[in-house]
Amino acid sequence: MNGMQESSKSVPEAPECAGCRKPIKERYLLKALDQFWHEDCLKCTCCNCRLGEVGSSLFTKANLILCRRDYLRLFGISGVCSACNKTIPAFELVMKAKGNVYHLECFACQTCNHRFCVGDRFYLHENKVLCEYDYEEKMVFANMAHESVDAQLKRQPNRQTFRVQDDGSRNYRYVESSVERK
Repeated sequence: MNGMQESSKSVPEAPECAGCRKPIKERYLLKALDQFWHEDCLKCTCCNCRLGEVGSSLFTKANLILCRRDYLRLFGISGVCSACNKTIPAFELVMKAKGNVYHLECFACQTCNHRFCVGDRFYLHENKVLCEYDYEEKMVFANMAHESVDAQLKRQPNRQTFRVQDDGSRNYRYVESSVERK
């Protein structure tokens, strides 16, 4: 054999489908749960939908193979919308801001009801969602109220008074200025 080894070129064996146990000869196959599947064999145990068609994920629990919707329907935890206080089903899409969860239709400025689009700026102030305009307006009035309180404190006897100081970054802080006695 002239010092060369013969290599036996074997055709790779077709993988066996975990669902029907038949060889997968089709061009496309799915790999899930460390096993191979025909596209028609990997289905949700509950609704029988083909999992390869409904997304790129599946869920398993209690020996069940489930689509996202059925998994959440059976095992998901419902929440409560931070705006309307109504139940949010576990399978529903939501918006989240910090620890708050909202129905998509409830995620709007809670002052003017402006619905946000992708890229819109919003603020969470005192646990309420606000658009940029309403947030800035609320801050202007809050600063005016602080200035009014400062003026009232200066007129009252035996009170410690404060003044609002601008630190140059548009942030204000209270600084003790004097103690008045009568």
